[in-house]
Amino acid sequence: MAARAKKPLLALAFVLIGLGLSACANKRGGPIPYDVPDFVAPDAAKPAPPGMDYRLAPGDTISIIVFRVEDLSRDYEIDPSGNIAVPLIGSVPVAGMTTPEIQQVVRERLSERYLRNPDVTVTVKNAASRVVTVDGSVRNPGAYPTTNEMTLVKAVALARGTDEFSNPRRVAVFRTVKGQRMAAAFDLTAIRRGQAPDPEIYPGDVVVVDGSRNRQVFRDLLNTLPLLALFRPW
Repeated sequence: MAARAKKPLLALAFVLIGLGLSACANKRGGPIPYDVPDFVAPDAAKPAPPGMDYRLAPGDTISIIVFRVEDLSRDYEIDPSGNIAVPLIGSVPVAGMTTPEIQQVVRERLSERYLRNPDVTVTVKNAASRVVTVDGSVRNPGAYPTTNEMTLVKAVALARGTDEFSNPRRVAVFRTVKGQRMAAAFDLTAIRRGQAPDPEIYPGDVVVVDGSRNRQVFRDLLNTLPLLALFRPW
């Protein structure tokens, strides 16, 4: 009898714990500020696949050619965290770098353990100047073409909306302003209820929806930002 009585109590306890976790997860907070009064437009996107002075951004695709090493010679798309995954040397942070700088990093890493004086060439294959990247707790993360009237709600809708693990009250937008990577947080729930304005989203922006399964995405992106590069109220 005692064992039978414990089962409903245990079940109730698990339900209450689950509700408590859900309530804690679905709230505002974190290091990225909300209600930023001057969330300015990003730097003007370069109109064409650029030259050697172009600084790469998430969503761009580069071509790496390592002379006489076919397994390494291919195209690499920069992920939302600003990295590329290269065989042998692993994840390489390249966002904000030029092609000559990437060449030097890849050459040095290959020289450390694998190749002697490797001949490396890096070129920009596609500059994703007209796409917005939506990542985190959405149903279909990826890079999507932007329109002239793109907003945060529309950007999340392109990724088929938030998933069951999301915290829509904590959505970050990362963009480059005056040469610096910056970020601001938004409450998607308040926006959908008409309690807050729906901010404009620009080509090159990275939108990340917080969620219990995607906290690492937030941490990786925050690590790419200087402390003073967060948007803050003035």
